[in-house]
Amino acid sequence: MFTLIVTLHVSVSIFLIIVVLLQAGKGASIGAAFGGASSQTLFGSSGPAPFLTKITAGCAVIFMITSITLTYMSAHRFKSSIMKDVPAVTQPQPQTTMPQQETKP
Repeated sequence: MFTLIVTLHVSVSIFLIIVVLLQAGKGASIGAAFGGASSQTLFGSSGPAPFLTKITAGCAVIFMITSITLTYMSAHRFKSSIMKDVPAVTQPQPQTTMPQQETKP
């Protein structure tokens, strides 16, 4: 499940980058970018702006949902150890003894 969501997240991220880069600034449209003589006829009279805006919004929503899901799954992932059957080895404590004093007869 985790791998599926990561794959979806990466795919949506790449698609979102492409869609954002396809959107042109004011005065230009995607038809003119691909050499069309009449830039407004490729997507109708309003141009590609409403279509690309809806795609961008959809991708952004999916990106946010997968981000939150991955964060939740990572925080609540079951943690186990491959060393659970091995007893812990304790380090020997250093001995702190006082040096013996010599007694004079």
